[in-house]
Amino acid sequence: MKIEILGTGCPKCNMLTENAKAAAVNLGIQPEFAKVTEIMQIMQRGVMMTPALVVDGQIKAAGRVPTVEEIEEMPA
Repeated sequence: MKIEILGTGCPKCNMLTENAKAAAVNLGIQPEFAKVTEIMQIMQRGVMMTPALVVDGQIKAAGRVPTVEEIEEMPA
């Protein structure tokens, strides 16, 4: 599993990273984490508001920071 955080490195992006990592620990998974900070790469994925959470190439959330619990409940 690959989890990507799309954003410029703002505090919300960092919070999303921490929430995603906490959710992974709670679920007992060890995904590969990556950060995408280049605006053009983010826009090419169709994301216009950051931060965004991408799991295995699927955008799960954009423009907000989902809670740890919300991330845990997201469909695979």
